[in-house]
Amino acid sequence: MTLQRAAVLGHPIGHSKSPVLHRAAYGMLGVDIDYRSFDLTAEQLPAFAERVRTEPGWRGLSVTMPLKAAFVPLVDRVEGTAVELGVLNTVVIEDGGGVPVMVGHNTDVAGITESFRRAGLNRVEDPVVVGAGNTALAAVAALAQLGATQVEFLVRDAARSGEAVALAERLGLAVRVSALHAGAVRVCAADAVVSTLPPRAADGLADQLGQLAPADDGARRVLLDVAYDPWPSRLAGAWEERGGLVLHGLEMLVYQAVEQIVLFTGREDARSREVIDVMCDSVGVPPRVG
Repeated sequence: MTLQRAAVLGHPIGHSKSPVLHRAAYGMLGVDIDYRSFDLTAEQLPAFAERVRTEPGWRGLSVTMPLKAAFVPLVDRVEGTAVELGVLNTVVIEDGGGVPVMVGHNTDVAGITESFRRAGLNRVEDPVVVGAGNTALAAVAALAQLGATQVEFLVRDAARSGEAVALAERLGLAVRVSALHAGAVRVCAADAVVSTLPPRAADGLADQLGQLAPADDGARRVLLDVAYDPWPSRLAGAWEERGGLVLHGLEMLVYQAVEQIVLFTGREDARSREVIDVMCDSVGVPPRVG
């Protein structure tokens, strides 16, 4: 019997929690898939993609930085939100009549929306996205799905925000771009914030938040910080000190992985409470009941 394979690709990849999450889910589902990690640069990616096309048993790939955009021209087609975003985080290997067909998807959007919904925030009105890279694209699409009609980006370099701004405008959102170093007051007023910056890159913003008085209007404010190592981040700590709700970056990782597992296995029950619980437990994140 051919070994069934899946893997996460990126550089660096040693910190990835995807192998732990996927293996926990496959164990609960009783699915025999060998899931590994491969440290690959964008230059090495084409050769690996060709290996996947020629080596039997491949079911799917989880794709992380810096490969989310680099993989797009290597797949046979893209589907779903990956079409609009122009970046993918998932590749499914389908059977095209005996010929492997590589199909790109983006489950990051589902990971973000599900994180907010399980925290009880089903609609957002005044969101802020910190950063404007590939993960910010998924954040914009997720916020649009949650009902946002506007979004503000806090960025380190406005000249590099064009792709995120263009996507937001295509989705019908009113857009504002502001400097990260002056963004604390704006963040404090938002009902939903997604920080897409790498670890420690938002420490300056956290310091600014620590100098402001806590809000006293009783509004529910939620932060999703995708940088989960180290945890809690300084931004998460500052947000909690102000009375806000923090969503662990690993929560997003769990929910986007759930959708990958559905795509890799065809098992809709991968979305079950039992599977999500075992995945959360595998990375030390308390599951939300929502």
